[in-house]
Amino acid sequence: MEDAQESGECLVQNQKYHVERPIYNQEILQGQLHKRERTPQSLRQKIEHSCRCSSKKAKSHLYSFLPILKWLPRYPVKEYLLGDIISGISTGVMQLPQGLAYALLAAVPPVFGLYSSFYPVFLYTFFGTSKHISIGTFAVISMMVGGVAVRQVPDEVISVGYNTTNATDASDYYSLRDDKRVQVAVTLAFLSGIIQLCLGFLRFGFVAIYLTEPLVRGFTTAAAVHVFTSQLKYLLGVKTSRYSGPLSVVYSLAAVFSKITTTNIAALIVGLTCIALLLIGKEINLRFKKKLPVPIPMEIIVVIIGTGVSAGMNLTESYGVDVVGKIPQGLSAPRVPEIQLIPALFIDALAIAIVGFSMAVSMAKIFALKHGYTIDGNQELIALGICNSVGSFFQSFPITCSMSRSLVQESTGGKTQIAGALSSIMVLLVIVAIGYLFEPLPQTVLAAIVMVNLKGMFKQFGDVAHFWRTSKIELAIWVVAFVASLFLGLDYGLLTAVAFAMITVIYRTQRPQYRILGQIPDTDIYCDVEEYEEVKEYPGIKIFQANTSLYFANSESYTSALKKKTGVDPCAILAARRKAQKKHAREIKKANKVKKKAIANDGLPVNGKFALVDADVQDGSPDELEHFVEPKTNIHSLILDFAPVNFVDSVGAKTLKSVIKECKEVGVCVCIASCSGPVMNELTRLNFFDDTVTRELLFHSVHDAVLACQGKDRSASQTCSCPLPQQGQMENRILTWYLTTASCVWTRTLEQ
Repeated sequence: MEDAQESGECLVQNQKYHVERPIYNQEILQGQLHKRERTPQSLRQKIEHSCRCSSKKAKSHLYSFLPILKWLPRYPVKEYLLGDIISGISTGVMQLPQGLAYALLAAVPPVFGLYSSFYPVFLYTFFGTSKHISIGTFAVISMMVGGVAVRQVPDEVISVGYNTTNATDASDYYSLRDDKRVQVAVTLAFLSGIIQLCLGFLRFGFVAIYLTEPLVRGFTTAAAVHVFTSQLKYLLGVKTSRYSGPLSVVYSLAAVFSKITTTNIAALIVGLTCIALLLIGKEINLRFKKKLPVPIPMEIIVVIIGTGVSAGMNLTESYGVDVVGKIPQGLSAPRVPEIQLIPALFIDALAIAIVGFSMAVSMAKIFALKHGYTIDGNQELIALGICNSVGSFFQSFPITCSMSRSLVQESTGGKTQIAGALSSIMVLLVIVAIGYLFEPLPQTVLAAIVMVNLKGMFKQFGDVAHFWRTSKIELAIWVVAFVASLFLGLDYGLLTAVAFAMITVIYRTQRPQYRILGQIPDTDIYCDVEEYEEVKEYPGIKIFQANTSLYFANSESYTSALKKKTGVDPCAILAARRKAQKKHAREIKKANKVKKKAIANDGLPVNGKFALVDADVQDGSPDELEHFVEPKTNIHSLILDFAPVNFVDSVGAKTLKSVIKECKEVGVCVCIASCSGPVMNELTRLNFFDDTVTRELLFHSVHDAVLACQGKDRSASQTCSCPLPQQGQMENRILTWYLTTASCVWTRTLEQ
């Protein structure tokens, strides 16, 4: 392998290319190219074309909307079925306890976690494009739902519009409270599903890119802290209120520690035992991953053991341990979500929709890349939208992809969405047939399951060290997302993190890297002169590059950096020229006074000095006198490398035009190199080109521009037979002129 690599490197080093062509500026290049003729379509024609239907087009849209129609007829039963069955059973075994546990996070009774683990999962089989992700309940989304439910329906007070006068005891009150929270959760699922559907149909699948990886990881780490804190009361068996909104973590911890003396020892022992068993099981699965045919389903084992111990020892009555309670048998009848709650829940639903889609599509892309297939982001939005909106009619709360279940589904041999369908059928069997068996399950067991599943998220604290080494800006995004989500709540925290991430984008465009380029000798390759020793600059030519686009936000910094890096400041040169002109005007005026006195004295010395009567000074043209003292720059050409420029707006175009005209006034030619087609079209639309700024200033490459500038410099030096004196030669000329004039005057005086 190393020999092949070395031979490849040698081959590349020995290869050479030689191209002989004219120097191309944009005007010459466009003159030699012929554009393809395109007949522009009217708006009516575009609409007619998009609305035109054919059997092929209808079939394509149908396959896109229902991907199962495309892959199911080609399903290789002998190759895939066994793996999908094993994977479906393994995932379903995890789906059941996690559905029960995450329902507590969503502040709804556990049975609604089972509903959310059946309907959406089954629907995704028909509409999803990923073959490996496991759709269903997820800790972060469940926590966000629970925060909204608690805010809308607090523990102490029922929101305005809800009457509790008929509640005769505490059980009736809590039943009424849970029912109202279920309505909030279900409405959130409906609204977030509608939002996802709309974004999917409008082809807005790209919105997930604004949730950058550091942001998502910082946000989910903070969510893990929220989840862990919310489960402490179930682990300890204490009674506290549930908090939401800003500083909810602080209030929850304070409430738990204030009642730490009322800890239920039996609940704590059961919970800690379950945590130990789950951690041991995960460690065994991790170490013997290759030897085990399927992972040990420790979660369902812990649920079965916990249920058996609770029923056998009667933990509820003997030790006061809280249990899951009544689980209705069978599926509930469809219900329409509470539409009147939509205005109050819209912002929360939008956040849940975007976060849920981001989680799902990121995991789907990972598995698609690993197994060599593609996913459609817009179709994933549609699939999640259907899962959430349709599932809401059957009392499910918002769902998304679960990372832990997806890893199990993929690692146990799952090949297609059939594995997810089988896992949902397992949950259906529990709901219909044996759900009542889990009624004695202690809530502390579910809390243990939730806490152990947060292990992977807590490992994300290691991102701090990673981002510290790689990117301080990404570290800042991670920290802001974590801190804001931790203390402001998940909803406001996410909004703050997204706003900060956008600010970092603006910051990066405001502080780009500016470089002066030079040539690697005997090549057409140009690199940063400050970075490489071999790179050399052409005398009189400066090549300027900025790795950013030119628009209103950075146009001022662009011009400032251009002047600083190149040393060409037209305003300073013009100011120095005006100062020199004024000084020279004063000298002329003084010389004229001396001349008049000399004439009055018939050319004799005045006050011991000779009169200045040089004809050139007396009748010299203003232009010549102006150039005589004009400050000059040793740079005759500036080349702006536009290869990194993606777009230019009207402010950027005006700034660029102003730079070209100002430099022209001080004798510096500005050229633009490597300007892309879209940027050139933008400049044309912005009326950038005119009589003074032509397309001749645009060159195909930096090397073309350099050769053209060298040619102009040589031709200018050939046509100018009497170059202007440099600033250092000015005093010598003045002295020579003074002595010559004095000699003439003295000779004329002696002759008389």
